[in-house]
Amino acid sequence: MDFKGKTALITGSARGIGNVIAEKFAALGANVVISDILEDAAEEAVAKFRKQGYEAFAVKADVSNGEEVRDLINKTTEQYKTLDIVVNNAGITRDTLLMRMSEKDWDLVLDINLKGAFLVTQAAAKVMMKQRSGRIVNISSVVGQMGNAGQCNYSASKAGLIGFTKTSARELAGRGITVNAVAPGFIDTEMTRSLPEKVIEQFIENTPLKRFGTPEDIASAVLFLSSDEAGYITGQVLGVNGGMLM
Repeated sequence: MDFKGKTALITGSARGIGNVIAEKFAALGANVVISDILEDAAEEAVAKFRKQGYEAFAVKADVSNGEEVRDLINKTTEQYKTLDIVVNNAGITRDTLLMRMSEKDWDLVLDINLKGAFLVTQAAAKVMMKQRSGRIVNISSVVGQMGNAGQCNYSASKAGLIGFTKTSARELAGRGITVNAVAPGFIDTEMTRSLPEKVIEQFIENTPLKRFGTPEDIASAVLFLSSDEAGYITGQVLGVNGGMLM
């Protein structure tokens, strides 16, 4: 895959899975926009990329704030003139059982995980529609497909992303824009490594491939859906979960 001359915007990409996605795009020639609410971390990521000879640009943005999102898109197009790929990766968790969950934690997770994707997609689509081309990939989750105790807010946000993906794919297809989702299973990150050993063992036992996925597994799926090779794929959910859900 070759992304030379393409501009890829990845939200929540200062660290973690989003950063790995951004690095893979950059390594294949894309102009990468690192967007995150953590401004210092975003700038550090850009500095690291540039030392590797990659083209990258950082923009601080809270994806749940419409004004900041519109500013993000404007700064992206001012810097690189085009916007070809958007990955809605920004997301948070605030886990607890349904009966203990506060209204604040429900709203916060839905605002960032779901409303954020809506705001970014809406603003980016205006640019892509004029270009009559574009790729949008939303990062959902296996728990949005099967649920998980203690994550009703997170599961709802990720299930909502699937419905959002399918509807926006129908609306934007006529302008040459594809919209797809990647639904990761349990991925080896700082968050999963901090889980109790018994919980980790249970997850691995329930995964036919008997291991956690890696951020690179998710990045590879995102890059495929963003490539010319996936030009006839839209409105789909690609599960990258080791067989946990089939």
